[in-house]
Amino acid sequence: MSAVINPGVPVRIIIRPAQEWPMVGGDYWEVSGIHIEDGAGLKYSNWLASEWRKNLEFAKSQGWIKGYKVLSNVYARHGEANLYLIRIMEGIPTGAESEKRGMEWVEFMKKSVSKMQEESGNRAEYREVLSSSLLQEMHFRD
Repeated sequence: MSAVINPGVPVRIIIRPAQEWPMVGGDYWEVSGIHIEDGAGLKYSNWLASEWRKNLEFAKSQGWIKGYKVLSNVYARHGEANLYLIRIMEGIPTGAESEKRGMEWVEFMKKSVSKMQEESGNRAEYREVLSSSLLQEMHFRD
């Protein structure tokens, strides 16, 4: 490929193939920043240790996620999340795959979607989702 930078002086532009890029994308990390109201830490932690964990262990057993983590913001300032909930996955499912997974998940939970929505709303009394991010791990090629 040639380009003209100064009139009358042709310059060759070299396009590097993708395999020469120094980094390659890895797993996706879905990160939710959670603020827990004062006095509700134990209540929310119990929910995480039971229902949340049960859901994610099911997702892991199905191969939908590779893992999950809970990180605590030790020095949380005003307006920052107390906890970060992380789900690690290899890729993003298609719309059709997401719908299929949703139906399998509802069957696994043995609850209606409306019941699960109600329970999620009840948690809003003592926790607030402040942020949600989808990050991709980057690995150096060498």
